[in-house]
Amino acid sequence: MTAIGARKCSAERGFVIVAVLWILAALASLAMVFAAYLSASTRAIAVNVTALQTEALVSASLELTAYQLALADESAKPPQGAFHFRMDDASVQVAFISEAARIDLNLAPKEMLAGLFTALGAGKDAAIEYADRVVGWRTRPVPGSANEEEARYNSAGYSPRQAPFTHVNELALVVGVPAALVERALPFVTVFNGSPDVDPAIAAREVIEAMPDKSANKQAPFGGSSVSLNAARPASPPSDSAKNDASTAKSPCYRVETTIRFRNGRRTTSEVVIAMGDKIEPYRVLSWQDDVAPRNAVSRRGST
Repeated sequence: MTAIGARKCSAERGFVIVAVLWILAALASLAMVFAAYLSASTRAIAVNVTALQTEALVSASLELTAYQLALADESAKPPQGAFHFRMDDASVQVAFISEAARIDLNLAPKEMLAGLFTALGAGKDAAIEYADRVVGWRTRPVPGSANEEEARYNSAGYSPRQAPFTHVNELALVVGVPAALVERALPFVTVFNGSPDVDPAIAAREVIEAMPDKSANKQAPFGGSSVSLNAARPASPPSDSAKNDASTAKSPCYRVETTIRFRNGRRTTSEVVIAMGDKIEPYRVLSWQDDVAPRNAVSRRGST
């Protein structure tokens, strides 16, 4: 073989080696991409499995809560309670409490709303103004008359609902009410009570303080100081005279808090509001929130 032929053969082998190396590099890249895709898919599947497991456990807690409530007579349904069970390698703690423990934004009188804002730190005059705005938000305007409430929202760039609140978070849209005050008020209000009154036996101290013309129900005064966002902290129960003097609300709706602890250490809390039904439809889900901060509502007055 001549020198020229030898060099040509060597060059060809070099090209083949380079081509093989490029192919190997491409295969390695493809393997890396596939490994990353497989890892992401595995994580996604694990997340979906956990989400499905959580939903199933929360649904089980609702079924058990509704079953306990359905066993009691209509006049003797417990206003609150708690229980625990294990399922699918998870520990589940459930606490439920009647929505009568909260002030209904759609039905509460203005005096009670003003009392709540005062108990949460607002000045008396400011609290009355905030209560007026809440009432204005939920009240349908009179046809043919000037809509003064809507005029107040011109600078905000939107109109008031002037219909019942559909969610407590709408309170943040009421013009003039400070955001910090709204945040403090949310654990004490609802749209599911169905009554202008509350049940002082299970209500938080802030709610009892808000009750108008019920001086016997008043706990130690707040002095206008700010309070914890946790509505479920322990408070002394009202006196017997307070219970007799108060208008006790009965609500068909219950707030169920489900805290799930998985074996891998993961913990999640869901809060669901249900309305009790009949034998055909034992309950209906009105609201469902996952990954909420636990409040352990039943600890306010002990557990059953």
